[in-house]
Order: sequence, then C-alpha cells, then structure tokens
Amino acid sequence: MIVATAGHIDHGKTLLVKTLTGVDTDRLPEEKARGISIDLGFAYLPLPNGELIGFVDVPGHERFVRNMLAGVCGIEYALLVVAADDGVMPQTLEHLNILNLLHVPRGAVVVTKIDRVDAVRVQEVGEQVSALLVNTPLAGAKVMPVSAVSGAGIVELRDMLKSLAASNKSRASADQHFRYAADRAFTVAGSGTVVTGTVFNGKVAPGDRLVISPAGNEVRVRGIQIQGKAAQLAGAGQRCALNLTGTDLEAVSRGDWVLAPAIHHPTQRIACRVSVLAGETQPLKHWTPVHLHLATADVTARIAIRRGESIAPGASAVVQIQLDKPVGALHGDRFILRDQSATRTLGGGVVLDPFVTQQRQNKTAREADLAALEAPTPQATLEAWIKLGRPVDPHRFETLFNMPPAQAAALYEKASLVLLGREARIGVPRARYQQILDGVVPQLEAFHKANPQAAGEETETLRKKICPELTADAFAGVLRALTDARKIETSGSIARLPTHSTTANSADEKMWQLVKPALEAAGFAAPQIKDLALQLKLKEPIVKDFLYRKAKSGEVYRVTPDRFYTKGTTARLAATAQATAQAQPNGIFTAAQYRDWTGVGRGLAIEILEFMDTLGVTQRIGDTRKMRRDVVPILGPAEIPAKPLLSAPRPAQLPPSSNKPANQQRRPNNFYRR
Repeated sequence: MIVATAGHIDHGKTLLVKTLTGVDTDRLPEEKARGISIDLGFAYLPLPNGELIGFVDVPGHERFVRNMLAGVCGIEYALLVVAADDGVMPQTLEHLNILNLLHVPRGAVVVTKIDRVDAVRVQEVGEQVSALLVNTPLAGAKVMPVSAVSGAGIVELRDMLKSLAASNKSRASADQHFRYAADRAFTVAGSGTVVTGTVFNGKVAPGDRLVISPAGNEVRVRGIQIQGKAAQLAGAGQRCALNLTGTDLEAVSRGDWVLAPAIHHPTQRIACRVSVLAGETQPLKHWTPVHLHLATADVTARIAIRRGESIAPGASAVVQIQLDKPVGALHGDRFILRDQSATRTLGGGVVLDPFVTQQRQNKTAREADLAALEAPTPQATLEAWIKLGRPVDPHRFETLFNMPPAQAAALYEKASLVLLGREARIGVPRARYQQILDGVVPQLEAFHKANPQAAGEETETLRKKICPELTADAFAGVLRALTDARKIETSGSIARLPTHSTTANSADEKMWQLVKPALEAAGFAAPQIKDLALQLKLKEPIVKDFLYRKAKSGEVYRVTPDRFYTKGTTARLAATAQATAQAQPNGIFTAAQYRDWTGVGRGLAIEILEFMDTLGVTQRIGDTRKMRRDVVPILGPAEIPAKPLLSAPRPAQLPPSSNKPANQQRRPNNFYRR
C-alpha cells in the first residue's frame, strides 16, 4: 500500500513520516538548510507479514505543488495533515482539492502538534476539516490527533495503517500490461541508469523488455529494488527502483512512463471530462493556456472547447486538450489543471479518449462515442459501442483500457462480437456478421445472371454493396468463411459461385463433350495441352483458351503448367496422397512413394505434389511430405486406391506433337507412291 501526505507547509508532514518509519525524507542539502521539503521524500514501514507500507512525503509550499502532484499520483491512501495550532490553511485547501480531483479513494485526517494546544482546539480543528471533506471521496475519514514530539497518538495511527495494509486487496490492475510512472532518474556506478517510481498497472520482473514513453526507447530491466533490497517481482500499487539497460540518464526523466510495448501510444490531443473548482471566479474558456499534470508529467497545454462555450466554476464538460508535447495516457487516467503561471489549481479531469485525431468527425457520432467511454466499466463501453451499429476496433478498445488479450476475448464472447481481419481486426455483432454472410451468395447469383460471361464479381465491389462499413481485410475474412464452407470460390480479386461457368454456351458445351472424356480416359497421366489438341484434332490455342476458362468454374484444375485434370481426377490424386501417407508408419512420404502409388513418372509426381501443396492438402518437409488437411472439404470425396500402381501400364502413345496443323504434318516416306 502506498500512502502520501498532503497539507500546508510546516504542518509536520515530514516529522510525522519520520516518527512512523524512522526515516527522514528530507534528503536534499537545501531542504536541511531551509527546514522545508522541496521535493518528494520516500520511506517504508515494514509489516509483520513481510509486506511494506510505502510513504511519499510531499512538499507543502505553494511553489512546489508540481512536485506534490508527482507524488500523489497512483496512491491508494492519503494522510491529510493539519496542524492543531494553525488549522486549515491555503495549501490545506489546495491539496484537498487535488486529492478530490484525483479521486484518491481512501484517507484519514491527521491533526498534528496537539501538544501545543488544548483538547478543545484539537476537536475544533478536527471538526473543521471533517466539514471540508463532505461531498468528497474522503467524506467520513477518521480524524487522528497526534504529536510527533510527545508520541501521543502515533501508535494508534501506525496500528491503523498496518491494519489497512494487511487487509488491502491487490489492485484490479495487477493483471494488465505493465505501466510505471517515473519520478526520479539517476545513475549508479557499476549499474547504470536507475529510475524510481510507482507501478500503476501489471507486474515487472528482471529481463522484461519495456519502452520509455513517450520517447519510444526500448529498454530491458536489469534489476529491481524495493526499499533498497533486490526483488524478483514488483506489481501494481508498489514503489520500486528499476535498473534499466539500453538507455542513458538523458533519455529518461520525471514525467516518463516505463511500460509494456503494447500500450506505448504517445498523444498530443486527448478528449476528457474537465471539472472546474467551485472556488474559481471565472469560467474556463476556449484555448485557455494551462499546465496539465498527469501522473508525474507536467506539460503545458490549451483547452479546446466548442466556439462560444465555457465551463463555469463548479461545473464540468467534455472537451479536448491540445498538448505542447507528447505524453502517455490511457482511458481513466486522472489529471490536474493549473493556470498558465502554475500558481493556482483550476480543476482537473479524467481521460476518456487519448487517441483523438485532428480529422473532422461527425459531431453526433463523436458525442455518442465519448458517451460510451463514460460508461462505468469496459464491458458497458463495449456494449454501448455495439448498440451504435458501427464496427468496433479491438486494438483501440484493448489499448484504451490496458486490457490483456485473454480478458478482452472473454468480453467479446460475452458481447457476441465476431472479430474479422488479420492485419487490423474489426469487431461486428454476430447478428450483423450472419447478415453479411447471408448476403454474399444472393448478390453473386444476381451478378452471374446479369453477367453470365464474367468470371465473377470484384470483391471490392461486392464489399461496397453488402458491407461498406468493413475494411477490405475484414471482408476477406467473410469470404474465407464462405469459401471454407464451399458456398463460394475466390480467385485473386474475383468471387463467384462454385456452380458458375463462363463456358456455359452451346459451342463450349460441345467442346467439353470432347475434352472431358479425353482427360478422364488419361487418368493420372493427363496429356499436355499440345498433345491433347493433337489427339482431338483441334487447334492448340483454342484448347488452351477453353481449359483456362473452364478452370475458373472449378470443373478442371491446372495441376501443372501445361496439364489440366478434371475435378474428379484431381480428387483421386489427393486421395492417393492421403493413402500414401497412411501407408507410412509416421505419415511422412516421399515423391518416389507417391509416384509408385500413382504410376506416373517421378517428374510429374513432383509437379502434382507441388500443386497439392498450394491447395493446402499436403505440406512439404524437406524432401518429404505429410498431409496437412482432409481432402474432402476441398475437392470432394474420391475413391482411394487400395495399393500402389507399381506396374501400371503406360498411357497409349499419342502421335508426335507439332506446331503445324495435322493435315500439314510430314507423312511417312512409305505413304508416297512412285
């Protein structure tokens, strides 16, 4: 558990931490000389179970609020410290406002220096602070009167903190991608660059490869220390030091994140809900210059509000913030806004969408998108997006919520979301996905009827007609599903029905009646195109053109560069490969073994197997092959040979081939009579 102090200067925050832990958090010489805290101080209180309570002591002077903000990010518990003699002071109020804007969930009021006043004054101050906490997340917080000088109340305060830490549950963010806010960076002789900070999400171990964000430098975790001792793991809600390799001191500083590559996404424009403090005298107007404090970062920025609108004191609105330099931010991150001179806290807010583009967007659609992002849970946001009727971007969703793939997959399943695409996934509701599937075949039927001689419809045209909201990559997933179900066929950028034939005319039907018997009679040793043309007494270009067109219908396959097989024969070739594999002890077979089963020459056997590789039926492994998938869904059922065709007769020799027509070929010498 991490505990941070808050409160006005000289109200005893540093002495309180020293009394609780024995550690003086004022480490800088200037702090010692001036007697005030300037930067963050850190201390630890060991627990009986071996765990630690980490203390972050923050400066109380108004000039160092930016340091205070870096210290209270990511904390789970706050000690609002108020001196009994002074009571509530300006920085008491400002620090309380900051804790409220950051939604620090738990805390206590510590009334210090009670040895200087009477009991009535102690009670008066406690009641005064409790009244300030009404309508804040710390409402009803326990008031603990203490004296660091006399020791009064210290034991009770320490015991309360130990009890809270012992019952503290691990953060829900523990299973997310790792994210760590750096608040210090320095070098250690013999070790190199070291950063200290708070783990916001996930876990880290030595050897992990991470990214310094927003710069994008890749680093490796060389070692981890917690309270000066080596550790093998650090998780969400802990403070630790990371020894990093792959970077130097100049490349990392306060304000940077050290995080998993999956969530490295720097931004300079964020959409957020901003709240203005009720104590402000002026509304927050468009293009107001501000300091934005997010985690340990302090970045100058401007508020972008719709023309003519503003945010009144005590009110909130959804706006955009344009940052002067990139930061790392995710959905749900809270931030503080201070004025241009960094002397006054104006308000704060919560990040809704850190990945806003500068492109103009439909106002209604954008408002609906942001409204969904204000839902209480990621699941509720996902369901709201689905109801909008637009595809869901899984990458955006998972990055926004720092959600691991397994957790996201469970939400997609629960929401009946189907993911499509390979390069960039898109999610569509299952009902819409089925609607798209059901629309492809009727559209192709209508296209074939209107264009009987066309090979098929362009897939991009098909997409625009049926589902323009999908990307081409996502629509390819739809077509793959229909192809696997043998409802359609695709070739390059063309889609068609399996029953469609561009050769559906009387002339081609007559041609098919000649070609089909010849191919089937040849069996596994299909003739080359030129030999087939010679056998049928047809011109080679005519036969070649016909077979190429017929191949688009799926009734013949171009198995080798110049050999075509009917679909039935191709199925038998594939079934023979399966039989060859099944005959081997390990299912691995050679081209020579396949040659023996088919009875064709070794060269042709190799060409056939290479074709089977392209179909995905077989898979080559060096000089051998194995079956990759069942042949029936691809080519249909076929008779499997019972044994190798070792002594299969050679096909009848065809007349010698020639480029000349048959009636112009040279006749044998004995043909002429003298």
